[in-house]
Amino acid sequence: MPNLKTSPIILLLLFSVSFIATDIARATEEASDSAEEFSLTYKFQLGEVLRYRVDHTADIRSTMEGTTEQAETKSDSIKSWKVTDVLPNGEMEFVHLVEVVRMSNRVPNRALVEFDSESDTSPPAGFEQVARAVGVPLSVIRITPSGEIVSREEKHPQPPVTDDMPITLRLPDAPVAVGEQWDESYDVPAESKSGAVTKVRTRRVCTLESVKNGIATISVEYQILTPVSAFVESNLVERLTKGTVRFDIEKGRIASQQHEVDRRILGFAGDSSVLHHVSRVKERLLKADERLARKPK
Repeated sequence: MPNLKTSPIILLLLFSVSFIATDIARATEEASDSAEEFSLTYKFQLGEVLRYRVDHTADIRSTMEGTTEQAETKSDSIKSWKVTDVLPNGEMEFVHLVEVVRMSNRVPNRALVEFDSESDTSPPAGFEQVARAVGVPLSVIRITPSGEIVSREEKHPQPPVTDDMPITLRLPDAPVAVGEQWDESYDVPAESKSGAVTKVRTRRVCTLESVKNGIATISVEYQILTPVSAFVESNLVERLTKGTVRFDIEKGRIASQQHEVDRRILGFAGDSSVLHHVSRVKERLLKADERLARKPK
């Protein structure tokens, strides 16, 4: 009669083969998922309004000749994009405006200054331009599905906008898989210590980090490619952001994003000088009935 007992060695081999087969299947599935490509495009509808809450903070501390000064700014606002046209080729046009803003500003040797566009009948000194820009069309912008700006018409006086600081995140022209990168380069004018204006080569690098539940997570980093002095870097420091964008693939719009700068620059105004720039911008797409929370009394 044959022996029905199975050798421990044979059992071990059987389990090993089973685990190996499972690992191979899992690896094959993961490879298949990672190879999937996703089309990231803006998809605005005629007549719709996209409203975002924007929170911005900045803390700038500079030390020169043993004296340290600190400036702090904070703003909470709601910006809206009112879609006025959608062309057959996919291009979209929208009006950009700011519906409400709350700001505070603290500079050395001065008291804290605050402004709330919903409750203040007249703005404090230094906030007049901000107050005039609330609730009025600021610009009319036409973009391609990938976010490239086709045209921009300014409707209200505002600080100049440079090519490297667009209003929309530039998306890839072709579908991308998780782990893939795309970038865009810029020549940015920057003033040197002597006063001469030079061109600095920069770029914004984007990486598709993951896609879960229809939301693409994109890491974004702004880089300076040209070797520059500490003085020039200090003039460009607010651009040097690292952040994350969450993009709704099906709806074709940014759901939220956050970008930060935390940069310390030595010798920007002399050997013993130090500039420390810390800032953060957060945006979140709002639901139709959402507003800014009431300001505490």
